[in-house]
Amino acid sequence: MSVGLLLALAGLALIDSTSIGTLFIPVWLLLAPGRVNVARILTYLGTIAGFYLLVGLLLVWGGTRLAEALGGALDQRPVLWAQLALGVGLFAISFRYDGKRRRRSGGVLRWRDRATSGDSSPRWLVGLALLAALAEVATMLPYLGAVSLLASADVGGPAVVAVLAGYCLIMVVPAVLLLGVRVAFPARVEPLLNRLNTWITEKSGSMLGWVLGIAGFLLARDAVARLELFG
Repeated sequence: MSVGLLLALAGLALIDSTSIGTLFIPVWLLLAPGRVNVARILTYLGTIAGFYLLVGLLLVWGGTRLAEALGGALDQRPVLWAQLALGVGLFAISFRYDGKRRRRSGGVLRWRDRATSGDSSPRWLVGLALLAALAEVATMLPYLGAVSLLASADVGGPAVVAVLAGYCLIMVVPAVLLLGVRVAFPARVEPLLNRLNTWITEKSGSMLGWVLGIAGFLLARDAVARLELFG
């Protein structure tokens, strides 16, 4: 395995470390007031990394067989019409979160407090991590690029596992570093975290609207193109 390949994989892993699941949600969890529950946040990050590792191994070792098994199922017209309907639906729903009217944020904050509270089941936090990872499957382009590079290289099975595990570890390192800073220097970072908390709480609705709108548009555009509705 060449040094160039390892550097390319490390660069892609750093890009992946800035995704919603690997950075945005961990930062959002760190914004919760009070003492940080380190074990719970590490559980979340471990679940994200484990999910990515499993997906990577499946793609490297079974991607070809899986593609052959699926065949052209995703290109069938009923599936494409369902994709178009989903895209249009997401785009329409996005206008409910335009941020122009003030919305109560208590539900959002209670959801975060439940994730960081010691009273809730760890399985709930694992579910949050899996949901975030599943939501990013279709857009994990850096990871898919890394898997493609690894699959085309002459690398043995143990090395594949080791490299992908290292990749997934690099993905969560920035969030782990932020967690360490939050625990080691709470008094210094709390003013910044409080400002971020206020901004995210106020903007959470409009940000969600943008995410839903963009995702819906991309899904609908892809379906329209493959259905050849406009020639």
